[in-house]
Amino acid sequence: MDWPGYFPDLNPMEYLWYALGRRFAARLHHPENTQQLKQMLIDEWALLPQEMLHQLALSMRRRCEATIAVRGGHIPY
Repeated sequence: MDWPGYFPDLNPMEYLWYALGRRFAARLHHPENTQQLKQMLIDEWALLPQEMLHQLALSMRRRCEATIAVRGGHIPY
């Protein structure tokens, strides 16, 4: 499918950013500077479950089919 980044429902990174944001918000300590922020984001990214990433990849076909069904095959520009 062309340009999945233009369709938030189809962009897997949207789901990853959401998961990362939730994990980050649940932390007890918040960063005091940009260096700490960068390191905390790297740490949380590394802790994202591989099974979640695998399931996200497997769900792409189903989500593409559902989006096409709802939009009637129309892809807006």
